[in-house]
Amino acid sequence: MDALKQHPISLPEIFRARAVVRNFLKPTPLLRYEGLSRLIGADIYVKHENHNLTGSFKIRGGLNLVSHLKRLGQPGAITFSTGNHGLSIATAARLFDMHAVIVVPEQNNPAKNRAIRETGAELVESGRTFEESANTVERLQHERGFYYAHPADEPLLINGVGTEFLEIIEELPDIDAVVVPLGAGSEAAAAITVLHALRADIEVIAVQAERSPAAYHSWLNKELRADRNETFAGGFATGRAYEIPFQIYRDGLDRFVLLTEDEIYDAIAMAMFYTHNLAEGAGASTIMAAVKLRDYLAGKKVVLQMSGCNASPGEVAAAIAREAFSSGWQG
Repeated sequence: MDALKQHPISLPEIFRARAVVRNFLKPTPLLRYEGLSRLIGADIYVKHENHNLTGSFKIRGGLNLVSHLKRLGQPGAITFSTGNHGLSIATAARLFDMHAVIVVPEQNNPAKNRAIRETGAELVESGRTFEESANTVERLQHERGFYYAHPADEPLLINGVGTEFLEIIEELPDIDAVVVPLGAGSEAAAAITVLHALRADIEVIAVQAERSPAAYHSWLNKELRADRNETFAGGFATGRAYEIPFQIYRDGLDRFVLLTEDEIYDAIAMAMFYTHNLAEGAGASTIMAAVKLRDYLAGKKVVLQMSGCNASPGEVAAAIAREAFSSGWQG
């Protein structure tokens, strides 16, 4: 099974992953929004990965990885997650008739916990943070003998996630830039792998929470870093960068934007106001990142990843209660 973690990450492997993914998922919508285009001064499209089966892009990677585990006769998978990755592994395991154990931090997003339980997977709440949950996984993995599906250092996950960028480039071959949220890093790594293989001039821009900036500081310093992990946004809540995606985004990203917690809440409200979509903090963050980069993006054709929609009720309530929802960025 260790050989799976040495699997190549490449455009041919992503095409192979698409043969698996398309058995379960339809291409997600890629829609142009006039209001966002006017606000930012660019031609703005949103890739709605929030419309996927689990409400997140991560199901693509889960399906590709678990399909390989099933073919190899593995009885189950275990992982740690703040929600979306765990839900993808749990859902894929259900579809392939396998067991799944998902470890989440204590006080994790209750909406994500509920969704994981509904797949029939075993949910374990352990540790205060994403990284502390990993320690529990390592213990349980030895007890259960299941495959340890790491949320970032897993090439088959990245290849599966890459299928979303095949959909983008096939529908909009003349794009100038793509903006992606970066937590553990699989989506940024997948974007770079696909887009730069097909058109090296497409810019890949990342966004992360200012209060969980490990990936940003790793990219800035060209070495793996750990940092504080204090954001409310689960998709960003990682306290360190991870080796395999970092090796790809270290030199593959063109720009990197950090958002405050207030800006992430505003982004959730903006997603509802401009696109009529519910998006979680990381999923909505690309909108605010584009607003902050409006001078740089002016006149360009830009795709924003709306990577997930699994916000908690409290996060949504906090976002729409903000004064900015009725003023300021509405233009």
